Amino acid sequence: MRIAQVAPLWESVPPKLYGGTERIVSYITEELVALGHDVTLFASGDSETTAQLEAICPQALRLNTGIFNRDAPLMMLQERGLGSATDFDIIHSHLDFNGFPLARRNPVPVVTTLHGRLDLPELEPVYREFSEMPLVSISDSQRRPLPWASWAGTVYHGLPRNLYTFQPQSGGYLAFLGRTAPEKRPDQAIEIAKRAGIPLRIAAKVDRADRTYFEAEIEPLLDHPLIEFVGEISDSEKDEFIGNAMALVCPYDWPEPFGLVLIEAFACGTPVIAYRRGSIPEIVNHGVTGFICETVDEMVDAVGQVSRIDRKQCRAAFDERFTADRMARDYVALYERLLLDDGAMQATPSMPFERSNSESFKTESHKVFGRGRHV
Repeated sequence: MRIAQVAPLWESVPPKLYGGTERIVSYITEELVALGHDVTLFASGDSETTAQLEAICPQALRLNTGIFNRDAPLMMLQERGLGSATDFDIIHSHLDFNGFPLARRNPVPVVTTLHGRLDLPELEPVYREFSEMPLVSISDSQRRPLPWASWAGTVYHGLPRNLYTFQPQSGGYLAFLGRTAPEKRPDQAIEIAKRAGIPLRIAAKVDRADRTYFEAEIEPLLDHPLIEFVGEISDSEKDEFIGNAMALVCPYDWPEPFGLVLIEAFACGTPVIAYRRGSIPEIVNHGVTGFICETVDEMVDAVGQVSRIDRKQCRAAFDERFTADRMARDYVALYERLLLDDGAMQATPSMPFERSNSESFKTESHKVFGRGRHV
């Protein structure tokens, strides 16, 4: 199968440091190549891949510290990846709704994986306008704000089996990994560690947009003997950082679409303690791979109970549900069903592409894909 993967340009593929979407695009791409498919990756020029790389700009946009126009390379990405890319059987976009206008007009089927939250009010009119576009969710909970959209399937994220090392014993500290953003609640992670009397190590990226929040709300909390702020870390550093933790603390206060760090923890054998938000109940098996909590008090109590979790069970859950090879096979099955559906539509005579056909496409796609079905 000839497959195009269209990645965002803000980070390279894979990213050098933080970057969940670009990391997943890399894993999908490499696994598809390993399965024997002819894959082209549209991404920044500093990306590394065994697929054919179509470089849109020399380097990831986040690394450009000078004066530049970020919209220009994004325009080129959409044109080359979605507008004129007709030498493929299928195009897989990771640009969210930004790719819809050109995807709608491309004779090649385009499927879009949505990587972010969908509960913002500005989004519904966009997805209503492009209601015929086939979408992939990364968890069932991600779909809830837009249950009527043309969902082609849910594909959970996956990681390479050998990316992280199983650690049967912990180093006696709690870990927080991600961004120092308000919705990630690093302040509550600090409170939980202090109340539990357990050291907390924070490996987190401070985005420019979150700098004020970090300096005002988080930095003053770091002056405590139990708290260590490590900063942003690389993939290679995650293995030791997560693997040596007694638990990963995720006091997220937003509808988490997936939470890649959760399965990174499982790969290391590290349990997860998290609030019941978004996809968390789909990923964490309460009492088996971690604890799902409702309050800070429950989180503190869970820290005291985490030694009951068998770390082998965490790794087993990863091997069964969250590997990159499983993810790639799921996407291939989805591509094949989408191509089958597209072929059936093209075989129907006199079907010009008009807005009036969007509801017909949506109805037919649900017949083929199955609403809410995992692939």
